[in-house]
Amino acid sequence: MSKKNNNDKLTIFALGGVGEIGKNMYVVQYGNDIVVVDAGLKFPEEDMLGIDIVIPDISYLTENRDKVRGIVLTHGHEDHIGGLSYVLKNLNVPVYGTRLTLGLVENKLKEANLLGETKRILINEDSEIELGSSLKVTFFRTNHSIPDSVGVCIETPEGNVVHTGDFKFDHTPVNGQFANLHRMAEIGQRGVLALMSDSTNAEKPGFTPSEKNVGIVLEDIFRKAEQRVVVATFASNVHRIQQVVNAAESTGRKITVIGRSMVNVVSIASELGYLHVPDGMLIEPEEMNRMAGNRVVVLCTGSQGEPMSALTRMARSSHRKVDILPGDTVIIAATPVPGNEKYVGRTIDELFRLGANVIYSGSNSGVHVSGHGSQEELKLMLNLMKPKYFLPIHGEFRMQRRHALLAESVGVEPANIFITELGEVIEISGGSARRAGKVTAGNVLIDGLGVGDVGNIVLRDRKLLSQDGILVVVVTLSKQNGAIVSGPDIISRGFVYVRESEGLLDEANRIVSGTLQRLMSEKVNEWASLKTSVKDSLGRFLYEQTRRRPMILPIIMEV
Repeated sequence: MSKKNNNDKLTIFALGGVGEIGKNMYVVQYGNDIVVVDAGLKFPEEDMLGIDIVIPDISYLTENRDKVRGIVLTHGHEDHIGGLSYVLKNLNVPVYGTRLTLGLVENKLKEANLLGETKRILINEDSEIELGSSLKVTFFRTNHSIPDSVGVCIETPEGNVVHTGDFKFDHTPVNGQFANLHRMAEIGQRGVLALMSDSTNAEKPGFTPSEKNVGIVLEDIFRKAEQRVVVATFASNVHRIQQVVNAAESTGRKITVIGRSMVNVVSIASELGYLHVPDGMLIEPEEMNRMAGNRVVVLCTGSQGEPMSALTRMARSSHRKVDILPGDTVIIAATPVPGNEKYVGRTIDELFRLGANVIYSGSNSGVHVSGHGSQEELKLMLNLMKPKYFLPIHGEFRMQRRHALLAESVGVEPANIFITELGEVIEISGGSARRAGKVTAGNVLIDGLGVGDVGNIVLRDRKLLSQDGILVVVVTLSKQNGAIVSGPDIISRGFVYVRESEGLLDEANRIVSGTLQRLMSEKVNEWASLKTSVKDSLGRFLYEQTRRRPMILPIIMEV
């Protein structure tokens, strides 16, 4: 590790992700060395019409690619690894992760044809890695809803920067891997300059219950259910999947796994030894249909009401292999991500209509516990680390604000707490921190194979089309004298039903003709001016008549 250079500064900032999953790509830079923590994705908000996923804007990293020493991953959830294959297409740097995390990453890289060219380095909580001449990274084990989760300590010449990743303190973990409190206290003893800590559950008092509590509830439900049991949960929640396996084994049921991501995770986690499934327990869907209902469990995706997920298709009776039958028990073992409540509620209603008994987290059934620490655990992390500066991360702004108040309550100076926006830089030099402007940051929208080719203007147009529809106006003009040769023909899509609005469209025709004739008499023949005038006059008329503003697309041809 090089000695401190008086001209170099330590900077910390987030590059992407807002909303419930919080900022999901953090950058720590000292001089010419950059380390990136996580590279997640987020799912689109309601107004992002047609968008599949959202990834961080990595413009800053590509502009400084010669300084990026590696990407360190805290765990294998989508909001922390989901953007990795997009990032690595533009930035070929080493990726560091634990065994299960890299197993899940490799599956993504294989799909993106990046497996051969991406350097993947396996780490555990005892690893020490040198990144460049000024950064050293060490790790500490944490509890979360996926095995092999770690926090990260980045040693810099200015001081130690700690990123907790997502965490809780589970004193009876399903896999027997306890959070390493001793290591955390040791890091705190050495001194923590800046702590970045998970704020997701900062509004919830007390402690988050153990995942083992869910196992007890699941086994009780499985035992009482007289027909099939369908369990929907996050595919990457390996601990929850293990609890389903344990409950099925205890009650003499077989499991069929439905949903591509669920099949992938079960396969990878079993292969790597993180999921223990007794021989002969997993069966194909076809075999399930030949068995008595009280001997079957269906494990599937769809806990967030995603339109194409297995559970949603079952609820709509459109799944090719599984139908929900009256008397089936459906367990939704997850809480809705903010924004998804409507979709989850709709799925629950449809399942009830099919005669299923639906058990979900909103019914206080105990089928879900969070993977994030509540207030007492957040205070414990703060007390273990004893940071000089504190940056609450993840969660909504209100959660970060509540976390800041918790930090104050355990002795962190209010002036030393920074709640940052995307791209906002915290600069630390000589032991003193300050806000130091912004770097390029934000969200890149993925639509099909297009990366970043859909921006705010395209989204605005999509929103306009979805609300008020479109009118296409086709006119053919004479090249000699500018007279109208044919048209105007008006085509309406999503605006009004043509057969019932003939009077409106006839008047619209007259307005377009009148506008063009007036412009021709004034010797205006530039197409841009003609189109703008047609749009303005027709738009005013339609708004007066309908109080709607459809998209108007004039097409002018010359013969």
